[in-house]
Amino acid sequence: MKNRFKRQSEIRKIIQKGSINSQEQLLAELKTKGFDLTQATLSRDLKEMQIAKMPHPVKGYVYVFTEPEKPKNTAPMKPVNYLADGFRDLRFSGTLAVLRTQPGYASSIAVVIDRTDTWEILGTIAGDDTILIIMKEGISKADLVNALVQIMPNLEGKI
Repeated sequence: MKNRFKRQSEIRKIIQKGSINSQEQLLAELKTKGFDLTQATLSRDLKEMQIAKMPHPVKGYVYVFTEPEKPKNTAPMKPVNYLADGFRDLRFSGTLAVLRTQPGYASSIAVVIDRTDTWEILGTIAGDDTILIIMKEGISKADLVNALVQIMPNLEGKI
């Protein structure tokens, strides 16, 4: 199981570069990173991770992440400024991270994190000024920091 999470994490990193246009190319890239898998396993991973081939104006076809369909009755989250204002610091222990906030900010920030359904994060538990963030296995501290900066761009440089 742990190998699958590491492999899928590496697949995600490779696909995000935006230059993979075949499973053979992706398999070769994974093999250079030390992953030995079959084309069938790679196909299952791509399906599970909701990765598809899409036309690109310059590169032909490339693999991209497809957007999971959101329920129609859910209003999109609007960017809010209090996210960065409420942030104090971030600490790690294994696959757990503790994000400390100003008093009263934690549950609101945790809702924003949970609603983004970020791949790297299993979930959060919030108190008044503390959020416990549970990372998926195989996710590095840097991966989590990058995910949080994507959710709350004003945090860049503060973490």
